[in-house]
Amino acid sequence: MPGDALAVVSVVHDSAGGIAATLASVRAQLRGSDELVVVDNASSDDSAAVAAAEGARVVDAGRNDGFGAGCHLGAAATTAPLLLFLNPDCVLAPGCLDALRAASAARPDWGAWQALVLLPGGVAINTSGGVVHWLGLAWAGQCDQPATTAPRSLSEVGFASGAALVVRREAWDHVGGFEPAYFMYGEDVDLSLRLRLAGWGVGVVPDAAVEHAYEFVKGDYKWFHLERNRLWTVLGVYPAGLLAVLAPALLAFELALLPVAARGGWLGSKLRAQAAVLRTLPWALRRRRRLQARRDVSAAQLADVLTAALDSPYLQAPAPLIRAQAAYWALARKLTG
Repeated sequence: MPGDALAVVSVVHDSAGGIAATLASVRAQLRGSDELVVVDNASSDDSAAVAAAEGARVVDAGRNDGFGAGCHLGAAATTAPLLLFLNPDCVLAPGCLDALRAASAARPDWGAWQALVLLPGGVAINTSGGVVHWLGLAWAGQCDQPATTAPRSLSEVGFASGAALVVRREAWDHVGGFEPAYFMYGEDVDLSLRLRLAGWGVGVVPDAAVEHAYEFVKGDYKWFHLERNRLWTVLGVYPAGLLAVLAPALLAFELALLPVAARGGWLGSKLRAQAAVLRTLPWALRRRRRLQARRDVSAAQLADVLTAALDSPYLQAPAPLIRAQAAYWALARKLTG
């Protein structure tokens, strides 16, 4: 099998309304050695039938164990050296797969890379590469900005979006793929940082474009998973030296978030997330030991990927907080070398 062969994996759950367009755009660009698999996470609609009619091999998960678990089933059902995880509400632009596979040879140091993800219509960006704040917050880079402002060439990013994500099978196997316990939200942030921890780069391929029917919906369910998974990632991925320096600020931030969550109507979700992290702390610490055993970079090298910028379109941080956290991060960088 060629070294740039792709296994395209799409995990669906009640996705019949969009998966046909997604798969049609994929089939038009497949090569003979590529694979196309749809993992059905217990859909109540005819997602599986639509996927089969579009020429995909359907893997029946039997139940809905979440996005990460579905991706693992898809990866296990394929053999191609490059795994492309594609949301079932994405449509590939012409030439997308060729650009994604070409990045494999152009950047052999990358363990994962994303397509340039655009909003419907293709004139505005959904994400040109994710941003990771040192507090563990993460968001879509350049969201809602004109597509003309996207990077022009292969570029490193804080994390690669799971909407259209290529992962080398070698790197996927080495770090263990997505963390199934996350269920949904934040798996791509966690995987990208774990790849960084193991010495791999993570980037974006601007010549590979997809349109994504994206909408940031805030709700109790999403806030719970975002907050719980953020804390799991910080606890698992940050090297001991970095975690020790950041611990006071991380704890203070948890307290400071409570009134913010109360005003936003998601305090209950926040408290449940904190309780879930405390309840699963033994598991989280065992996971941390496994991840740190694979670490191949210093605390300072991982810190290079993180930012003190708070320019997320979803954050409304006051100026004093922006200045204070930036000063703390500058001090933390000095202490971690």
